[in-house]
Amino acid sequence: MTKNITILSWLNEVRSLVKPDKVVWIDGSEEQIEELRKEAVATGEMIKLNEKLLPDCYLHRTKPNDVARVEDRTFICSRSKENAGPTNNWCDPKEMYTKLYDIARGSYKGRTMYIIPYSMGPIGSPIAKAGIEVTDSIYVVLNMCIMTRVGKKVLDVLGDSNDWVRGLHCKCDVDPEKRYICHFPEDNAIISVNSAYGGNVLLGKKCFALRIASYQGWKEGWMAEHMLILGLENPQGKITYVAAAFPSACGKTNLAMLIPPKYLKEKGYKVWTVGDDIAWMKIGPDGRLYAINPENGFFGVAPGTNEKSNFNALESTKRGAIFTNVCHNLENDTVWWEGLDKNPPTFAVDWKGYPWNPSMFNKADKTTYAAHPNSRFTAPAKNCPCVSSEFDKGEGVPISAIIFGGRRAKCAPLVYQSRDWEHGVFVGSTMASETTAAAAGAVGVVRRDPMAMLPFCGYNMGDYFQHWLDMGKRLGDKAPKIFNVNWFRTDDDGNFIWPGYGENARVLNWIVDRCEGKADAELTAIGYIPRPEDIDLTDLDIDLDTLKGLLSVDKAVWTKEADEIVVHYEKFGDKLPKELKEQLAILKKNLAALPD
Repeated sequence: MTKNITILSWLNEVRSLVKPDKVVWIDGSEEQIEELRKEAVATGEMIKLNEKLLPDCYLHRTKPNDVARVEDRTFICSRSKENAGPTNNWCDPKEMYTKLYDIARGSYKGRTMYIIPYSMGPIGSPIAKAGIEVTDSIYVVLNMCIMTRVGKKVLDVLGDSNDWVRGLHCKCDVDPEKRYICHFPEDNAIISVNSAYGGNVLLGKKCFALRIASYQGWKEGWMAEHMLILGLENPQGKITYVAAAFPSACGKTNLAMLIPPKYLKEKGYKVWTVGDDIAWMKIGPDGRLYAINPENGFFGVAPGTNEKSNFNALESTKRGAIFTNVCHNLENDTVWWEGLDKNPPTFAVDWKGYPWNPSMFNKADKTTYAAHPNSRFTAPAKNCPCVSSEFDKGEGVPISAIIFGGRRAKCAPLVYQSRDWEHGVFVGSTMASETTAAAAGAVGVVRRDPMAMLPFCGYNMGDYFQHWLDMGKRLGDKAPKIFNVNWFRTDDDGNFIWPGYGENARVLNWIVDRCEGKADAELTAIGYIPRPEDIDLTDLDIDLDTLKGLLSVDKAVWTKEADEIVVHYEKFGDKLPKELKEQLAILKKNLAALPD
């Protein structure tokens, strides 16, 4: 399929290491994919679901010891420990290569070696990059064919270039004691052994698209971010694109596929999904920041996904999807998970493959759940009812706003805007979410997750912050405006005050108006906050006084926040950019000037 010497040489090395019985190139054709599906069903690796209700959909189960990403087994193997930084696990690459090769050696005996040429981003896009993943798993092949663009065209565009990411995956024995997901940024290489779970083995996803790509972006002058991309269309038909970063459990996918409330829909507002998880952003010929979604599908958490919480995500799963570790509904040969609906199947098999019925369920005991809490669906993005017409074009969409967010009960207001790019980087670098005891409304532990990249930054996060600052200097007055949102402010009883979901479009409208200079704001100690009357509350059961509370800045709460940021920043030592130290000093000064 290729004459690229760098690819062929690497493949020969891999083949001699893992010793497969057979080698198959993946060309991405529907005929080949269908043959692999049939083979996976014949061996029991996958179960074909009801063809009428879920056409071309399949169910897969992983081993119970292999159900999620394993951060303690994930390494950045840069030549210098300092380049991995204080937030990553590090190992000397020579030592780790030796360890991984010893584990992988001969592991393909009796198995097939599948070679997957894939593109992150539309093939030929100026923002796209290529990878080769070698795997011994049909499950990985079929998922990569959903999540990326696969086939010979990738190799044709790549030509003789050496700018491609090497990815080796070996299932081995799926032994958690010998499980490693390792990244070698200086070598453009990823090796994953002893796992068969998507997040650890679909090497185009977090491994390439964030950990390796973030390093590439640092070296090459672009950005790989853990961000959704959406377009908000106004009644006049103008679409404004924003990128947004949220830690887990903060409604990222829901926002990416948001359906505006009835009032705004009837006025003509629409939301278009470009990406739900990852954004690659480069400065375009006009000096603006352009973003693509490097993926071709959605790898979503199933539990909690339903017609109300995320109609568009659910619709995406109804054709050509692969479900992992969900419940098999034997009544109609479909799937089910907690939160899908209020009608659990009476005749079913749980995610481990054991008989299950609703009488076994205890909400307080997750071992009784029919679907694993981290069960997943892999679905083609083209299935999404609100997928953007720009999705496959490859030029990227111009980003007008970057939004950060987290789950904060009393701290961050509903929305505020940074004073400038530097202040915006400060806001992103201090992002946090809280764990809450919902029943009691008690505020739990604050977990810092800068730019939602803590587990995914492929180099020193102090250098990552500096890269953000440098990108802002290059963008100048064409830099996107930076905002922070918080849908999770609570009252004294721990109840959420803002309704969230589709109503978040009201906040997006204010953000777009600010980008276009159409909305006023008040400069406060933490940044620009909307005037309450500038958030449209029509048909919403919230009055202006409640909204004022949602937009309030509590001096005591924020003073404590500033003190915690000091501790957060200490871990970056001399790598912390001086601009962020100065922003922290400005915040403290502003807070001190507030009346008690």
